[in-house]
Amino acid sequence: MTSGWELMAMDRLDTALQGTALALEVAGVGVIVVGALFALVSSLGRLRKTGEAEAYYHFRRRLGRAILLGLELLVAADIVGTVAVEPTLENVLILALIVLIRTFLSVSLTVEIEGRWPWQGGGKAG
Repeated sequence: MTSGWELMAMDRLDTALQGTALALEVAGVGVIVVGALFALVSSLGRLRKTGEAEAYYHFRRRLGRAILLGLELLVAADIVGTVAVEPTLENVLILALIVLIRTFLSVSLTVEIEGRWPWQGGGKAG
């Protein structure tokens, strides 16, 4: 039988985990939005100096990196959120699908931005 203290502690832990998941979601979206704005401003400055093609590729690299970092935070939020709610088989399967999709996006973005697979070490492609 669970005591009143244990129930209060579990409620507090659930609330803390849900708050943490929300904070990670906000941070993930914030990183993407701020990164997109930074990429735009940075690329507009580069447009005057180097030309349209170089500014375009600079924007894509910067934006892609912001999206990658944001995706990492959103995956962390999903994991924490799944732990916060009752970890049923359905919730875990939904989490697995979300992580699979976001991992695919991350790999695709890394290939697009850096011209290499994420597991290949070394320098970046020009």
